[in-house]
Amino acid sequence: MLKSNAMTKQDAQIDILLIGHLTRDLIDNHPQSNYRLGGTVSFAAITALCLGRKPTIITRASPETDLSELPASVDLHVLPSATTTTFANVYTEHGRIQYCYTPAPAITADEIPAALRHPRAVLLGPLVNEIGGDIPLIFPPSTLVEAVPQGWMRRWDETGRVYSKPWENAEVILPHVNVLVLSLEDINYDLKRLDPFFQHVPMIVLTEYRDGSTLYQRDEGGTIRETKIPPRPANEVDPTGAGDIFATAFMIRLQETADPVQSARFANITASFGVEHEGITGIPSREQVLAYMEAHPFVL
Repeated sequence: MLKSNAMTKQDAQIDILLIGHLTRDLIDNHPQSNYRLGGTVSFAAITALCLGRKPTIITRASPETDLSELPASVDLHVLPSATTTTFANVYTEHGRIQYCYTPAPAITADEIPAALRHPRAVLLGPLVNEIGGDIPLIFPPSTLVEAVPQGWMRRWDETGRVYSKPWENAEVILPHVNVLVLSLEDINYDLKRLDPFFQHVPMIVLTEYRDGSTLYQRDEGGTIRETKIPPRPANEVDPTGAGDIFATAFMIRLQETADPVQSARFANITASFGVEHEGITGIPSREQVLAYMEAHPFVL
């Protein structure tokens, strides 16, 4: 295992563990163009830092990939790979068109060292089906496990064009997940695709772009309670990574407060600030988010 940023205390409990591929996000739709660092784990790491937490990343990327956009305070574990997963995102008035190139190999449970297997919270952020059913099994019941399943729910053709597909191994992964966070785009705007997930996971948060999010909670009797969480109006500049910012903010606030409704509100606001600038530069501080929540209270 290669590491670019070393931990200072190997025996300390990991705070926020982030698993999934870092990506090269192309500036335009051409495999040889310039890129920004992307991927769920990179947006999640910066979000965690901005919110005052300590992120650890397990990822896979090629040696020549420039990882300097990640601060040295991110505990970064890079597994070897000949390629780095690469995406191009094209935004149109009808939504996003996405292309995937050079997907890196999967990350397996035996590549995650014992010292990283007891985090306070873990975010599973696959992009190209790189996280299998073996990984959720390694975490103890005390760990809050959240999954962002977009990488289990996409396929791509010979040109790299990405399309939605059903999540084929959901029944293997979801019984070991506490929270599922996904977007309308992930389910191809078909709410019926959520139905099988409710059989396995007690909490689902659906992000709905400019309309905020909806929190679904299943009680012990199987009844599902639905709560609509309003958005913070935003002046959108760059929506890339908004769902990843949301998911990280929700996981962190839920782990801190055990209040799903206010955690979803916290996450809505965090993500809304994030889209007002390019890349990671707009992700707000905890103080900025809490100040907005205090000035704009949300009461059921």
